Amino acid sequence: MSRNTVVIIGAGLAGLHAARLLRARRVEFVLVEARDRVGGRILSAGSDGLPSDDGFDLGPSWYWPRMQPAIADLIAELGLPAFAQHSDGDVIFERMSREGPQRYHGDGEEPRSFRLAGGMGTLVRALANDLSPEQLRLGAQVTAMTLLDGGVELTILQVDGIAETLICDRVIAALPPRLLEATVTFTPSQDASTARRWRAAPTWMAPHAKFVACYDRPFWREAGLSGTAQSMVGPMPEIHDATTASGQPALFGFVGIGADQRATLGDAALTRACLDQLVRLFGTEARHPRANLLKDWAADPLTATVADRFATGHVAPDAAPWVSGAWQARLALAGSETSPLEPGYLAGAVVAAEIAVDQTLRTVVGRG
Repeated sequence: MSRNTVVIIGAGLAGLHAARLLRARRVEFVLVEARDRVGGRILSAGSDGLPSDDGFDLGPSWYWPRMQPAIADLIAELGLPAFAQHSDGDVIFERMSREGPQRYHGDGEEPRSFRLAGGMGTLVRALANDLSPEQLRLGAQVTAMTLLDGGVELTILQVDGIAETLICDRVIAALPPRLLEATVTFTPSQDASTARRWRAAPTWMAPHAKFVACYDRPFWREAGLSGTAQSMVGPMPEIHDATTASGQPALFGFVGIGADQRATLGDAALTRACLDQLVRLFGTEARHPRANLLKDWAADPLTATVADRFATGHVAPDAAPWVSGAWQARLALAGSETSPLEPGYLAGAVVAAEIAVDQTLRTVVGRG
């Protein structure tokens, strides 16, 4: 059985960035991902719902360069084209069902949020491009970790149901703490206080769902509207222009209905309700999109746990160590939620990965 220096669990932004940093330091690693794709909660899909090089973001879409230098610097280093979120034009407010939506002059967004040409999936593809087949393993879910005298043994379940083991010096777990605690068995167990903290950390995006309506024309722009709307009626409390850099017109909204109610309604009824709302806000042309996309992250077992079916707010920054006891010398957490800066956001994933790699280099590899 071969031995790896580092095993990274999770090929989302944090795991891919950690791999990039280790590769730059010539540290051997293998990156294992339970999904059949890279990106984690980053998912850019075409109008057919499949991952696309020019897609609509069904997960995180925005970053704020002025406030989040870590993600801005990474995007600049990779040479990825970005563009400002469209906010020119009037905005719509819907306060109650018994009165019509109100239109107000829009002052634009400040500070400006930015998106990537091709969707945020462009970022994960750029990070994954340099990985060899030996360094990246898809369809491989870590189910258990055992602390050895000189390292860690990981049990990995493959898509064909066959289990195998990997042994390494150090593990970087680049997934949300709550998901890690719920899906991986540790021997010895994590300290009770550590396990409670992991369970209590909300996973960003996990309770939420996004709806995208793709159109042939940006009719709202033609009417002088920005595509931005806020509603107290729903089902979407917040709506924005999702038109791509290549000009594919779309509107998207965050669904405000809870996960259990979404499951009861079903996708078809929820889609109808979202389209009804877009008609109320933007007119009859919103009734007939060329395609609809609905991504319910609470229904994704590789993102959400039972605890994530109830939105509990954003994870609070906390600089205290996320690993304690016997595991502290062998395990580092790199999920965005563990970052002391911008936890839960894309920028938090970058910062958390850099901290975890620094810990790994200092404690095991002896570099840095």
